[in-house]
Amino acid sequence: MEFSEDNISRFRISFQNQEKHQEDVEVAFDEEVVASNQLVVYNDEVNSFDYVIITLMEVCEHSPEQAEQCTLQIHFRGRCGVKSGDFDELVSMRNEICRRGISAEIESYQ
Repeated sequence: MEFSEDNISRFRISFQNQEKHQEDVEVAFDEEVVASNQLVVYNDEVNSFDYVIITLMEVCEHSPEQAEQCTLQIHFRGRCGVKSGDFDELVSMRNEICRRGISAEIESYQ
C-alpha cells in the first residue's frame, strides 16, 4: 500500500472517547546539601598570559580555549574560579599552581 492522503483518511482516529487516566505518584528523595569548593586564581603583574594558560592546561586539565578564557577573566576581573570540586581534590592543584608562582586559594561556597 502506498502512502497517500487518500489512505490516511481511511484511518480516522479519535481520542475524544478515550478514558482519561491520571495517577498521583509520590516521589521521595533526599536532598543533600554539599558545600562545594572552588579553586580561585588571582591576577598578578608578574606572570605572562601564556604561562598562566599553560599552567591551567597542565594542572587543571583545561582545554586551550577554557584556559584562555579563565586567564582573561583573571586579568580583567582580578580573579577567576578555575575549578570546582572536593576540597581534597583541589588542594594538590592549588599547591602546584602556587609552586609555579601564581597566586591561588580554595574558597568554600554553598
